[in-house]
Amino acid sequence: MEQTFDFSSYNSIKRLSEDELTALWGKYLADKNDKKSRDEIIVQYIYLVRYVVNRVKVSLPVTISIEDIAGYGVEGLINAIERFSPAHNTRFETYALIRIRGAILDKIRAQDFLPRTVRKKIKDVKQATETLKQEYGRMPTPAEIANYLDMDVEKVNQIISEDVTITSIYDKKGAGEDSLEIIDTIEDSNRQTPHERMEEKNVKTDLQRALMRLPERERILMVLYYQENMTMKEIGSTLGMSESRVCQLHAQGLMKLKNILNQDKSARMQKAIV
Repeated sequence: MEQTFDFSSYNSIKRLSEDELTALWGKYLADKNDKKSRDEIIVQYIYLVRYVVNRVKVSLPVTISIEDIAGYGVEGLINAIERFSPAHNTRFETYALIRIRGAILDKIRAQDFLPRTVRKKIKDVKQATETLKQEYGRMPTPAEIANYLDMDVEKVNQIISEDVTITSIYDKKGAGEDSLEIIDTIEDSNRQTPHERMEEKNVKTDLQRALMRLPERERILMVLYYQENMTMKEIGSTLGMSESRVCQLHAQGLMKLKNILNQDKSARMQKAIV
């Protein structure tokens, strides 16, 4: 069953006007020990946590609590508020979305979400497998393991399949300095050649430079749309403008990016000819 996290209590929160929010930020930035102002800012931006939670939850196992994810997101929001500075030369929403998503993913990676009872059953099956292996001089079958543990064969097969989730591609293979992570021993059929990697790096660098030459609103819009995968409607809500205006700025931004990239490419070609 899909888990839900109740954000409904935040729907009744009075959203501050742009001037009021700016004044609140000014008060907090003047004194970062002012927890009351910080908490008021948290409330104003809690919708960003809701947005990220709704985005990431669809790809997570059911064993991970949505309440926990939301809590990690709030931690990321608090961290963003405490670390944010106007000197970042970007809107807080953009900065916070990255912090919130990063906090959630970091917490998930750092934890083991297999239930304790499942882990115990896996341990029992492993011990039985090792015992029978020594006795028979070969790997025992699931039926033999089930008989040893007085369990159903189907249950043993299920536990063995769940054990696969424990074997991380980052586990070490070998010992000492010669050990490798399993991921390093897997051949990547899509691996790029050094030339392809360099070409991709150049493209990314050109694109980043071109983005920095866009007006701030268009630059932020591009980041939210292409990097954060927000919809035009969601971007409009975040930036405080209509969806049609977002679409208009998106089209303008793409045209400007194309012109900037063409100009840069032309300049490089001219230098190469000279």
